[in-house]
Amino acid sequence: MPPQQNGYMKNDGFTFRKRLRSFRYAFNGIRLLITKEHNAWIHCFAAVCVVIAGVLLGLSRMEWVAVVIVIGAVLAAEAVNSALEAIADFVSPEYSEAIKRTKDLAAGAVLLMAIAAAIVGGIIFFPKLIALC
Repeated sequence: MPPQQNGYMKNDGFTFRKRLRSFRYAFNGIRLLITKEHNAWIHCFAAVCVVIAGVLLGLSRMEWVAVVIVIGAVLAAEAVNSALEAIADFVSPEYSEAIKRTKDLAAGAVLLMAIAAAIVGGIIFFPKLIALC
């Protein structure tokens, strides 16, 4: 029997095996994001640079908390954007103004999060860099 009935996922109850399987699917999604999505490569490169700079500049615990949250938020936004684009292209392979609007909104969400992350980075890193001069 298929896992869906009437458009809803079938709920067979909780098992540890199913929870572990769901983690495997989630980790596969992260792998796909990092290996297949070109924009995610840019975000990952920026994240690595920020982490290296953070180590070199000796970020405080709370600064690390902020950095980790914004890195995670940007990558999560990129994953949601990529998923929306994939499903939109599957549902409507031909041009559609509604699909274009949906994809533009999702891309805009990533850009907003990246701008917020850059602002957080500026607040944390600029004073430390100025102090080095």
